[in-house]
Amino acid sequence: MAKRYWLFKSEPSAYSFDDLVEDGVAEWDGVRNYQARNLLRDDIKEGDEILFYHSSTKPLAVIGTAVVVKEGYPDSTAWDPKSEHPDAKSTPDNPIWYMVDIKATTRFLRPVTRDMLRSEPELKEMMVLRRGARLSIQPVTEGEWGVVVQMGKSVAE
Repeated sequence: MAKRYWLFKSEPSAYSFDDLVEDGVAEWDGVRNYQARNLLRDDIKEGDEILFYHSSTKPLAVIGTAVVVKEGYPDSTAWDPKSEHPDAKSTPDNPIWYMVDIKATTRFLRPVTRDMLRSEPELKEMMVLRRGARLSIQPVTEGEWGVVVQMGKSVAE
């Protein structure tokens, strides 16, 4: 199966790219949206590449890249009543929610802000730029991936 590309959103106050770098490998847990859950469970595979996007901050930006090191498995935080996002309907015998493990690969030389993304004609169809596209995990085309990574690796003008 061919490698796929994704954008994962995270509020840096909850979990930042720096946190991921410090942790080495992290569980991408706590996703409580069925569409995103389905991506985690069914579509996101080991080796897939991730654009790590800081949301709910100023500026909104892609900070770096990561890679999936373990594909979808049941999110145990759902049945942990002490977790930040428990779900009493999810159990070890009948898991509802899924997670993947990821590892940071590259910190960009400069954050690629939402405004920078918007200014690039090749990214005009990128899901993160669509009005109302609030999904925390989004597919990214290989072409979009390449453009964003190149923007992050270039020196600030």
